Formats: sequence, C-alpha cells, structure tokens
Amino acid sequence: MRHQGDVGAPDPVDARLGARLAELWAERGWSLGELAERSGISRSTLSRAERAEISPTAALLNRLCAVHGRTMSQLLSEVEAEPAPLVRAAEQTVWEDRTAGFVRRSLSPPHAGLRGELVEGRLAAGADLAYDRPPVPGLEQHLWVLDGALDVTVGQAAHHLDAGDCLRMRVWGATRFCSTGPGEARYVPAVVRP
Repeated sequence: MRHQGDVGAPDPVDARLGARLAELWAERGWSLGELAERSGISRSTLSRAERAEISPTAALLNRLCAVHGRTMSQLLSEVEAEPAPLVRAAEQTVWEDRTAGFVRRSLSPPHAGLRGELVEGRLAAGADLAYDRPPVPGLEQHLWVLDGALDVTVGQAAHHLDAGDCLRMRVWGATRFCSTGPGEARYVPAVVRP
C-alpha cells in the first residue's frame, strides 16, 4: 500500500479501492462536495484517495464505510477478484496503516453476501486507534485477544483485555483500541453485520 509521500505507480489495491469508492459515490449521485460533507473528510483527501495518490488510513476508510453502510472487510472484498470458499494464509489480504501502527489481515474468504467475518488485528506497542463511528451502526463484534494487552473503549465503557480474554460488543458510536502491553497486541475480531 502507498503512504503519503510515496512516489511511483499506485498500489494495485489502492487503485481498485479508489475506483470502487468512485462507483459508490456515483451510484448515489453524490458530488465530491456532498461526500465530503457526509463523511467529514476533505474534498482534496477524497480526491487523492479516489486517484490512488494516497493509501487511505483506517480512520478514513471507517468513515467512508459508515457513509456507505459497509464494514471495512466488505469494502475491501469488493475490490478483490473472484471470491473463493478458501483463502490460504499467504493469499489473505493485508492492509497497513503505518501512521497508526495498525496492521489488518482479512482471515475469512471474501464474500459480499455473508454477514460474518474474521479479521486479525495487530497494534504496535503504545498504538492508539480511534474510530468516531462504526462502519455499520449496530455492528456486532466478538474481540478475542491472542497476544499482548488491549484497552478497548466502546462509547463510555472501558475494558482492559489480556491474552485469552474475549469482549462481545455491539457498536453504535465511537470506539478506541489502545495497545497497552510492552509488545504489540494481536487480536481477532469476529464481525457480524446486523
């Protein structure tokens, strides 16, 4: 994935993602200005993401998913080729937000028609990742911590999770994930759309 300041040809995933986002805006008949107003993302940032000049951050993708009523995995699966019932570890889509210290691996075989999915998240030690809204209101997550420690805030409720702990939540508002251990936090959210 490209990051701000990178030079060269666009990353293929970023190019397909930008094209899919443009299709979604066009389907709704929205101008770039309307999308900027609905998402809270500047027109220039939206334009650069559409042209694959930048790789969108996790927070930016989350806002766009919220506007379009999709989970991040759904959106990313829409830019993949043919869906398959099996995806080998070496073929799983990995997306990285270097600025936030966040790496996301789509574990489930991509399929837009299914409601459930597994994802692996990795947050660098000390990383703090905040979302101002869920990509889909009422999204259900079962968050299982595999390694490290993670502080999760859902609305006003704060939870500390250690390796082996699992938190079930339904997300309607802001969430925050902080890696609090000496090493990275590695966790698997099982995500279920309402």
